[in-house]
Amino acid sequence: MMAAALRGSLVTLAKCLTGTGPRWQQLASRPLSMTACLGGPEAPPARADATFKVTMVPGDGVGPELMTAVKEVFKAADVPVEFEEFHLSEVQHMDSDEKLEQVLASMKTNRVAMKGKINTPMEFKGELAGFEMKIRRRLDLFANVVHVNSLPGYSTRHNNLDLVIIREQTEGEYSSLEHESVPGVIECLKIITREKSRRIAKFAFDYATKKGRSKVTAVHKANIMKLADGLFLQCCAEVAELYPKIKYENIIIDNCCMQLVQNPYQFDVLVMPNLYGNIIDNLAAGLVGGAGVVPGESYSAEYAVFETGARHPFAQAVGRNIANPTAMLLSAANMLHHLNLEYHSNMVSDAVRRVIKQGKVRTRDLGGYSTTGDFVQAVVGNLRHRPTY
Repeated sequence: MMAAALRGSLVTLAKCLTGTGPRWQQLASRPLSMTACLGGPEAPPARADATFKVTMVPGDGVGPELMTAVKEVFKAADVPVEFEEFHLSEVQHMDSDEKLEQVLASMKTNRVAMKGKINTPMEFKGELAGFEMKIRRRLDLFANVVHVNSLPGYSTRHNNLDLVIIREQTEGEYSSLEHESVPGVIECLKIITREKSRRIAKFAFDYATKKGRSKVTAVHKANIMKLADGLFLQCCAEVAELYPKIKYENIIIDNCCMQLVQNPYQFDVLVMPNLYGNIIDNLAAGLVGGAGVVPGESYSAEYAVFETGARHPFAQAVGRNIANPTAMLLSAANMLHHLNLEYHSNMVSDAVRRVIKQGKVRTRDLGGYSTTGDFVQAVVGNLRHRPTY
C-alpha cells in the first residue's frame, strides 16, 4: 500500500514538473490580477498549448462588428483564446437581470473580459444604475486606465503624445443617488470616500513607478467642491509623500482641459474622480485621432476588462462597415499581454500599427475610404511579418 502511494506521489510530481498536471494547467491559465500588472506576484508563463477562456460582451452600436474584427484577427494569428460570448443590451431588450448574472458569473470565473459599450438609455425606467455601472460595482473595477499615445503614420495637431489617464470609476458623481426633494428640485449626490481616493491614488503612483513614468497629476475641482474634491486631493497628496521619486502636481479640471488642448506634453500620468475622467478620456482621445484609435482597460484586485478608451456605441455606423477597429484590436493586444501571451500580443499590436503607418488603408474617421473589413484584412495580411523576440 505504501509502495502504491509512493508511486502515485511520484507520478503526480512528474506531471507537475513536466507541466501536464491539472494544477499546473490551472495556474498556467490564470491571468494576471491588477496587482500583478503593477509589480505584484505574477502568474507563471503561459504554456504553448494552453487555451485561455475570456468573457466577451459585444455591447451596443458597432460593438459586435468590432468584436468580429477581433475574432478574425485572433483566428488568423492562432491566438490561444476561447471567447465565452454574451449579448447584453439595455436598448435592444436583452437586459434581464438573469442575463446580467450570467455575464458576471462568467467574468468572475474567467477573470478577464473584452467588452463593448453597453448603451445606457436616457429615459428613467425605475432604476438609475445601468448595466455598465452595475458591472463596475459588482466586480469592483475601480481603476480605468486609458493610454493616449500617438500612432506613427497618422498626423494630428499634437504628434508624439504619450500620456495616461487613470480614473476612479466606482463612486463620484456616478453614484446613482438622485431624488426629487420637492417638486421641480432634483438632488444628485456625489460620493467621495477616503478609502477609494487613496486606493486610486496608490494605483496611479504604482503604475507610474512600474512603467517608469516621472509625474502624476491629480485633477480636481477642490476650489468649488471643497469637501468632496478636497478629500480626494488630500488623499492624493498623502499618497504622493510615499513616492518621493515621482513628481506630484495638481490641476483644476477646467484648466486641465485647456492645457490638454494647448500643451498636452506637460502631462504624464493623470489621476482623477469619475466624471472628470470620463470627460478627459474623450478629450484626450480626440488629440490622437478619436474614439476609434485609443484602447482602454479597467482593473479590480481580481479582474481585468478590456475595451475602447473612449466609450462610444457609434450607433449611426451600425451595419455600414465603416467603424474603425483599431482601438478594440489594440485593447485585445493589451489583453494578450495581460495573459502573458507576449508573442501574440506583439504580433497583433505590430500588425495594427504597421497598417496605420503605411497609410494605405484608413477608415473614414481617419480621413480614408476603407471599410472595417478592409482594415481587418490589412491587419491579417501584416500578421505574416511576425516580430522576432
